[in-house]
Amino acid sequence: MVEDEQAIEVEEALPDAPERREADELMDHGAAGELGPMRHSAAHVLAEAVLDLFPGTKLGIGPVIDDGFYYDFLLPRPLTPEDLPAIEARMRESIAADHPFEFSEETPEAARAALVERDQPFKVEIVDDLAAAAERDGTPMPPTTFYRQGPFIDLCRGPHVASTGKIGPFKLLGTAGAYWRGDEKRPMLQRVYGTAWATQEELDLYLERRDQAKKRDHRRLGVALDLYSFHDVSPGSAFWHPKGQRIWRTLESSMRELQERRGYQEVSTPILVSERLWRQSGHWDHYAENMFIVESEKQLFSLKPMNCPESTIIYRSKLRSYRDLPLRFSEFGRLHRNERSGTLSGLTRVRQFIQDDAHVYVRPDQLADELEAMLDEVKEAYSWFGLTPRFAFATKPDKAIGDPALWERAEELIHATLMRTGVEFVTKPKDGTFYAPKIDIYIDDALGREWQMATIQCDLVMLPERFDLTYIDEAGQPQRPIAIHRAIYGSLERFIGILVEHFAGAFPVWLAPVQAVVVPIADRHLDAAEEFAGVLRSRGLRVEVDGSSNRMQYKIRTAQEQKVPYMVVLGDREIEARTASPRTRAGEQQDPQPWDEFADRLAEETRARTVV
Repeated sequence: MVEDEQAIEVEEALPDAPERREADELMDHGAAGELGPMRHSAAHVLAEAVLDLFPGTKLGIGPVIDDGFYYDFLLPRPLTPEDLPAIEARMRESIAADHPFEFSEETPEAARAALVERDQPFKVEIVDDLAAAAERDGTPMPPTTFYRQGPFIDLCRGPHVASTGKIGPFKLLGTAGAYWRGDEKRPMLQRVYGTAWATQEELDLYLERRDQAKKRDHRRLGVALDLYSFHDVSPGSAFWHPKGQRIWRTLESSMRELQERRGYQEVSTPILVSERLWRQSGHWDHYAENMFIVESEKQLFSLKPMNCPESTIIYRSKLRSYRDLPLRFSEFGRLHRNERSGTLSGLTRVRQFIQDDAHVYVRPDQLADELEAMLDEVKEAYSWFGLTPRFAFATKPDKAIGDPALWERAEELIHATLMRTGVEFVTKPKDGTFYAPKIDIYIDDALGREWQMATIQCDLVMLPERFDLTYIDEAGQPQRPIAIHRAIYGSLERFIGILVEHFAGAFPVWLAPVQAVVVPIADRHLDAAEEFAGVLRSRGLRVEVDGSSNRMQYKIRTAQEQKVPYMVVLGDREIEARTASPRTRAGEQQDPQPWDEFADRLAEETRARTVV
């Protein structure tokens, strides 16, 4: 599948590409929205305060990120949480002074000499890299730009607000370690995060959302609910506990049921694949640094980072006719990507993951109908969780491979399909993969956070052309199929992490790892509790019996803390009447029902994938 399936919402350590460094490290963040210049200015005031409080500090970079800003420092000593109020107080002094932000230009030579004099080696490195990039590209080095506020001056392209007094209510949020330029071989800097808003009300709302996000953090909840854990023996890979695996299999079986209805054929391809395949696909040139490379008998192999090229092996295993298409191959393939350790983040950024992947081969006249059906698949699957997808059309990037005419044709076909279906979409210029334009799908979670989820890619270049895929048309002539790359969940690991946070661990009944807990009041009720659990299990429900020696109220509280949808207490009266008086995890006591009737109700909730 595609390279961007694990995209995450928080900006990470910077990669090594000089063009990315120039853009980010000179902090040209005008595209960050109306709040961007103000937050950028707040980052400069943060640097001013830290440099004043901690003489000898070396300055890294200070860009705007989603909902805030940060600045990286090499400090004489590690910061502690107790340092943040003092830094905030010093920042408020600068804001109260209302220093104007003053722009100036220097020749590269003068700028470098000034930064050397100030003993700011990281800034010197930025100027040197810009000079090297200009020399490499054969272009003149532009003037180097600075911004000053009061006593503080920093290498910067802007933009800024007019003066420090125009910075709105702000808050420093915390610190973290960050390697210089995201390279673990470079110095470890201290990153200070902050946020700034136009009004105190907006700041307060953001801090409340942030507090809720901490409580919903899937890394904490996943452990508390006994779903999964992470261990340093395999960084970036989840260890799935029984309850987490139940969620996994429930999602997997639901997607398999959808795919069966749609005529997909499930395949499985090897995890370890020769470099020859990746060279043929183009991934070796564009993605090798993110692959785990294995050498065996003087040959190079890679743990597969995506399933795309392998599906062509199955396609080419026999001659295909126009009557065979569309040919829909689905695969829950285990993938590996060599993410840097500093970017790993619970389930949302991992090294090993599984996708609900599919590669669909169609004739050109079938493409529109197939894309439209895939959009319906996305809508159906996301309705299971009460989520409403949004769509974006991502077009040809600058570093695309293949015939420009094929790209133009693919983009026209996708655009026409989106227009025909009437779905609302935005266009994201140059945001396609290196081999295909695509439709990206986004959702907003319960806290209003945006996540990029599924993707549908229309490939006329990589798989059809590079692997010489053909089918025989009505006239007996070979023709190129179009390959559609499709994922709906995307990475199941990431998808589950998002669901944990969206539902705060309180999954809908159909997805909950334990749907009901039976609580016998005394030991003499245990046999009946097991009998009742058997009635529920006969409907395919996931049930536990709490036969521990703990008191009844403790058992109920434990089940509520584990976010179990239903708890059923059984005593003499309930057993004699063979009724269940279910209690919900929200504390609602429901009317008694016969055992079979309650079991049928839960089974229907599960079958219908009801979201309450």
